[in-house]
Amino acid sequence: MTFDKEVDLLVVGSGAGALVAALRASRAGADVLVVEKGAMWGGTSATSGGGIWIPGSHLAAAAGHADDLDDAFGYVRALTADNVADDQIHAFVDNGHRMIAWIEREADIAYAALPYPDYYPDVAGSREGFRTHLIPGAFDARKMNRAAFDTMQRASPASSLWGRINWVLAETYVALFRPKGWWKTIGKAFAGYWLDLPQRLRSPRDRRLTLGTALLGLLRNALDKTGTPLWLNSPFVSLIEEGSRIDGAVVRHEGRDLRIGARKGVILAAGGFERNAALRAEHLRVAHDPFASGSQVNNSGDALVAARATGAAVRNMDSAWWAPIFRIPGEDRSRLSTFERALPYSLIVDRTGRRYANEALSYHRFGETMQQVADADPSWMIFDARYRARYPAGPVIPNIPDALLSKGARQVLVKAATIAELAAGTKLDPATLAATIDRFNTMARTGTDEDFGRGQSAYDQLYGDPRVGPNPTLGPVEKAPFYAIPLHLGDIGTNGGLVTDGRARVLREDGSTIEGLYAVGNVAGSVMGYSYPGAGATLGPAMTFGFIAAADACRINELA
Repeated sequence: MTFDKEVDLLVVGSGAGALVAALRASRAGADVLVVEKGAMWGGTSATSGGGIWIPGSHLAAAAGHADDLDDAFGYVRALTADNVADDQIHAFVDNGHRMIAWIEREADIAYAALPYPDYYPDVAGSREGFRTHLIPGAFDARKMNRAAFDTMQRASPASSLWGRINWVLAETYVALFRPKGWWKTIGKAFAGYWLDLPQRLRSPRDRRLTLGTALLGLLRNALDKTGTPLWLNSPFVSLIEEGSRIDGAVVRHEGRDLRIGARKGVILAAGGFERNAALRAEHLRVAHDPFASGSQVNNSGDALVAARATGAAVRNMDSAWWAPIFRIPGEDRSRLSTFERALPYSLIVDRTGRRYANEALSYHRFGETMQQVADADPSWMIFDARYRARYPAGPVIPNIPDALLSKGARQVLVKAATIAELAAGTKLDPATLAATIDRFNTMARTGTDEDFGRGQSAYDQLYGDPRVGPNPTLGPVEKAPFYAIPLHLGDIGTNGGLVTDGRARVLREDGSTIEGLYAVGNVAGSVMGYSYPGAGATLGPAMTFGFIAAADACRINELA
């Protein structure tokens, strides 16, 4: 068989799972090529918070919170789908901590284990922290190749101020709750941005990378040092099959369809299908509009479709990382609602004007609840003047006058002098809305949500305002003017896809292996099934199975 180019390993996609796989193989001496469909690399990973859910890390142990891997296995096993095999769960749990130690050494990534609770505290094996890991600091993009920085996928609008100034997690907390001396922290971030004069004259982009962009910047920096090429504007077209083995792929590069041979294998790490209208209509009927996704725009399922054409099995195609989202006119993706819902002086009602859930639930759990409530899409997040002055609600930024908000924000925000006027502006029944708010306010004053238990769990209180008591997530909605902004059911990506085994190898319907083909990240059916066990349960498995796939393809004996 003839090829236009041959390498040892072809990696399709350029998110965190893809780059870990490419780096792992390159460090072992393999000749690797990474291809990216879009004009920017980094995938959805770059738009994320960059957190990874990894049980049993050395970082958690060093912080005095050693984990038990058997407990972690039991926790995931209890939450995931029945069609996820034990060996796949074991592969993740047993190798995630090895992966994080490896990238710490090989990519100079300094993660920290956080006291961030698992999302299902009532399930055996859960922990109140130290499985979620985050890069706490920032990465200076001046250490990167200029072209690599310029072509990196932009951060989500939700993780930066005005889409420009990047925040680390500690700064977000300071900006939200303004503890003593808060202005020094925020002033330093502003000064760092504006005093980067060479960059300000060149671009509004912040060279101080945080969260997902920090992770991707560090991984790309490490990969570039190996000399591994990353082709942009090079969409994957199809797989090349010889007998029962995948020998490479067709990639469209610089206007030509090139046959790329892959001696050791092809790793598909190209994301989910959330931006494919036809596939959403077929599989995600509860939220079929591609704009319902907060994912980046290139995730149209090309790799998934190509693998299915070779006989690959799929599972849980109706699954996604569900979330309540803000749909803002003029933006190319929806905005995930994370912490806003747990802040006091706010509540969420459905189209009938009634509450239907604990607003402080994790976004996936809240999204699951929205699917179970007939009138939940759209819902309305309602808040009062105190909330408006203190906290953000998607694109609605505190201390920014209403008239100076973005055009899209002004289009969706409803403002009223009374609850009755707010009901008229949202087309909610005024009597029902008033009764809902009256009951909520009574409970907020006592600090006990008798209806849905808001604020009772450690996770609920994570984003509560510590200045507010007796329950930091509750505050009465009573100070005019009043506001409402619509919330819709959406996602941050699909997570149903190709069936893989514990070595990330793609399987056929009969359970046999498609030799030479691997899948990691959202193109594969998630090891988590339909669940979302904790913050970082998307990236953690993607990076771990990228680590495993490269080791298997390149016959690297030791995974550590």
